[in-house]
Amino acid sequence: MTKYIDKRTNLFIILSGIFLTNALLAELVGTKIFSLEQTLGFEPAQIKLFGGWILDFNLTAGVVLWPVVFITTDIINEYFGKEGVKKISYLTIIFISFAFIVITIVTWLSPAQFWLDVNSQDEQGKAFDISYAFNTVFLQGARIIVASLVAFLIGQLLDVFVFHKLRKITGSKYLWLRATGSTLVSQLIDSFVVLFMAFYLLAAPEAKWSLSQVASVGVINYIYKFIIAVALTPLLYIAHYLIDSYLGKKESDKLMETAAEQSDTFF
Repeated sequence: MTKYIDKRTNLFIILSGIFLTNALLAELVGTKIFSLEQTLGFEPAQIKLFGGWILDFNLTAGVVLWPVVFITTDIINEYFGKEGVKKISYLTIIFISFAFIVITIVTWLSPAQFWLDVNSQDEQGKAFDISYAFNTVFLQGARIIVASLVAFLIGQLLDVFVFHKLRKITGSKYLWLRATGSTLVSQLIDSFVVLFMAFYLLAAPEAKWSLSQVASVGVINYIYKFIIAVALTPLLYIAHYLIDSYLGKKESDKLMETAAEQSDTFF
């Protein structure tokens, strides 16, 4: 019994480490908006939609890492239930907030003159203020972090709720349905909440996006997450196989049943 408890604890620590690392990195790199078309060597799509939208495949850089968070959420959800997801979600919010506080304090520090001199020009020889660039990049993440944490918590609670509602209907079968279904519902909310708050509601007047920009990037982010959620489904089955082998099938099933029984409500 003690050996099983140790294995269960180790499993939660490993999954939590993967979750926390990717969530924190996603927040830090999320200030960059990149063009998927140009990254792949294509011209921007420039798809004209209703309301004057110009739809390009522009994504926040954080979406590169969030799929790992989605998968890890589903695995924690399956084996540790609502309480497991809530625990790691609250810890993630605390750690990301701490990281932001540290970054803010660091931007207040006076830069060393030699650091400014060494980085006084860019690769083309143009004047370059490294301190201004550093502060602009990292402090730009302030509103994104606030918005993302709100959207993240809502998304996580919604993911848990939908996941276990689907599990109650399907039982232990159809892992792909409850994992993909819960991710698609929660990320529909997350994709638009974070962009609306970060780039419209909380943005400075000179940096504020139009609602059409928010909608455009939100749609593309969600389409990307939809495709990735479906494409990564096989990894959930691989993870299940590895965890079942590690814990033992009997103990693994018992852990999942306990998680399901304790995860029937939203909060």
